[in-house]
Amino acid sequence: QVQLVESGGGLVQAGGSLRLSCAASGSIFSINVMGWHRQAPGKQRELVAGITSGGSSKYVESVKGRFTISRDNAKNTVYLQMNSLKPEDTAVYYCAAGRGYGSTWTYNSWGQGTQVTVSS
Repeated sequence: QVQLVESGGGLVQAGGSLRLSCAASGSIFSINVMGWHRQAPGKQRELVAGITSGGSSKYVESVKGRFTISRDNAKNTVYLQMNSLKPEDTAVYYCAAGRGYGSTWTYNSWGQGTQVTVSS
């Protein structure tokens, strides 16, 4: 019901920056949380950052101070600005959407993923 399309992935040198974008369409009235997850080779998928329609955000500890999530509600688009990239940030990044209440956020719609590769 909610379609998510990511863009902005690519190859970048360590210390560089990338900005990921995710545009939502379809039953957007059913979501109030959007975020980014990533999955590195041989690793489990993890939440990187999430944001509510009201602007509340959260991050995994490893990206705090380097990544910034933002949202343009008028465009139904979420962004992930990634600075000071490290090789360990290399992963497939997935946009996700769902609903959150208090500390419980549930993602049930997923994008196709975009590859981010950071070279040393």
